[in-house]
Amino acid sequence: MAATIAATSGLLFDFDGPICDVFAGHPAPGVAKDLAGVLAQIDATAGERALETDDPMEVLRLAPRVGEDAVRRIEDALTSAEVSAVKAAGLPVAGAAASLRAAHASGRRVAIVSNNSAACVTEFLALHSLDRFVHQVIGRYPNRPDLMKPSPFSLERAANELGIRASTCTLIGDATTDMEAATRAGSMSIGFANKPGKEESLVAAGAKTIITTMVAVAEALVAPSAAG
Repeated sequence: MAATIAATSGLLFDFDGPICDVFAGHPAPGVAKDLAGVLAQIDATAGERALETDDPMEVLRLAPRVGEDAVRRIEDALTSAEVSAVKAAGLPVAGAAASLRAAHASGRRVAIVSNNSAACVTEFLALHSLDRFVHQVIGRYPNRPDLMKPSPFSLERAANELGIRASTCTLIGDATTDMEAATRAGSMSIGFANKPGKEESLVAAGAKTIITTMVAVAEALVAPSAAG
């Protein structure tokens, strides 16, 4: 952790997991079911298939098979659901606020890089007065679910907008897709194993460092060896 932080110019935080439990107040399975209903209005077969998942993002990934109109409608419905969800999500994940503050105070460039919409991320950051610690919010590119992580697109975009090289960025995420995206972008990664049994899959996906609490990030950033 210390070596990774010391080599980092830009800290990129995934949102759902490391910063916010997005669907804590509006459970994801219910949101996914609602999205499946929207998809079923356009294509009954696709709607039935969408009912097989409890992940709203997977419903969005199915939409391109139906057509551009389906993508737009699911994108709009998902964004609306996410914005509503973060208002009911409760406090930031333990250690998240301290990590954002410490990252900003260290002089590093800070971004949120998420498969969630930029609208829901900015809503949550403003709601908890964390927006002043984040230089850029990179949400999913509208109507292009193919560019969500594990695609490196959002990391490359973040590095470009922060004015630094992707190779000097570290992504902190709790999903294998985060680790895969970081590897493809040539960035470093820290796996946040926020549930038992995640460590192995995160390492297999490319994580060089594993943490089980976001407090560890804040502590590493204020350690003398973290000075950039």
